[in-house]
Amino acid sequence: MPPISYCRCVNDVNTPKRLGISYKKHEAGKQASMWRIIKWLFYLAILGGIALVAYAYLGPFFGVDFSPPQTEIRQPVELDAN
Repeated sequence: MPPISYCRCVNDVNTPKRLGISYKKHEAGKQASMWRIIKWLFYLAILGGIALVAYAYLGPFFGVDFSPPQTEIRQPVELDAN
């Protein structure tokens, strides 16, 4: 029987260490995949912000007009002065 430092206890059974096998793999996998998703969403948000700023600066060079349409509006105002 190998020494205690070489074995892992899983469900009260001593097993030798093996590469790629973890006794908490199922629990750690869920948590790791959740952080992976959050990390990728953060990266996508940063890239989206950079793309929006680039579009705002480079848009006029490609013929995109960001100015609002200007029209003159006249509206009569009645003053109630005595």
